[in-house]
Amino acid sequence: MDDEVRRAEFEELARGLVEPLRRFLLRRTDPATADDVLADTLLVCWRRADQIPAEALPWAYGVARNCLANAERGERRQRRLAAKVASAGVPDVVPDPAEGSGDEAVTAALAALRPPDAELLRLWAWEQLGPGEIATVLGITPNAASIRLHRARQKLADELRKVDGRVGHEESREGRRP
Repeated sequence: MDDEVRRAEFEELARGLVEPLRRFLLRRTDPATADDVLADTLLVCWRRADQIPAEALPWAYGVARNCLANAERGERRQRRLAAKVASAGVPDVVPDPAEGSGDEAVTAALAALRPPDAELLRLWAWEQLGPGEIATVLGITPNAASIRLHRARQKLADELRKVDGRVGHEESREGRRP
């Protein structure tokens, strides 16, 4: 099928799907998530245009339902990650540039780390890999990955204290007379 014909057919189909899918999603989630999931749904529909049955709407509802489930899983992963990082004494998240937002202090602290430490933290926080998986990526043992990750998280916490201005050398008064 010619690309222009395929595109024209999909655009015609999408015109009839967009509003019912938007309403379907808005009944299940917040408006921002609904818009994101709608875009994902239409992308899946475009990629699978040759598989769309004659009754496209029920099929598209199924795709939207799956895309919404994926978005919800991603949100749960983010919450678990935030809890994991918080319990480690590191900031709530290591900002992911792909998300378009982040804490400037964390970004600055991450930039101050040695590149290998920053990469370890990115693999752990952004890609949500455990020490065994990080070991595979970096070509090191799982034990080495675990140790390096622990140290990198501590270095990030130290850098955060510096960036936030909470760390400094306090003068000790011990053993001195006033």
